[in-house]
Amino acid sequence: MSDLPPVELLVCVKCRRELEVPEGGTRPGEVLHAELASRAMPEGVTLKAVECLSNCSSGCSVAVRGGSGRWTYVYGNLMEDRDADMVVEGITKYAATADGIVPWRERPEHFRKNCIARIPPQEV
Repeated sequence: MSDLPPVELLVCVKCRRELEVPEGGTRPGEVLHAELASRAMPEGVTLKAVECLSNCSSGCSVAVRGGSGRWTYVYGNLMEDRDADMVVEGITKYAATADGIVPWRERPEHFRKNCIARIPPQEV
C-alpha cells in the first residue's frame, strides 16, 4: 500500500447530531473523533479534526480523501458511540484503492446507505 498516496480521514468535531449541547459541553463529533483516535489507523491514513463539514442535518459526518487521483467521499449519520470500528473498516478498504472506489458490496452497509457526497478526483 505504500506506493499509494496518503489518505486523510476528516472528522467534523462541531457535529451535534441535532442535540442540544450546553456551552462548553462535548459534542458528538468530538466524541467520534476521540473514538477514532483511540484506534489504530491503517497504513498511510491520517486522522484529522475539522471545524465543520456543513452537513449538520445528517448527524456526525466524516470525509475521506486521498490524493488527486482518488474520489472523495462524505459520509453522515454516524453515531459517536458505536460507529468508529465500522469507519476504520471502510477507510481501510478505501486506502487500499488507487482510485478511491471500493466496490459497492464490499463497503460497510452504513457507507452504502449514508454517502452524502461523492466528489470526483482532480485528475479526471
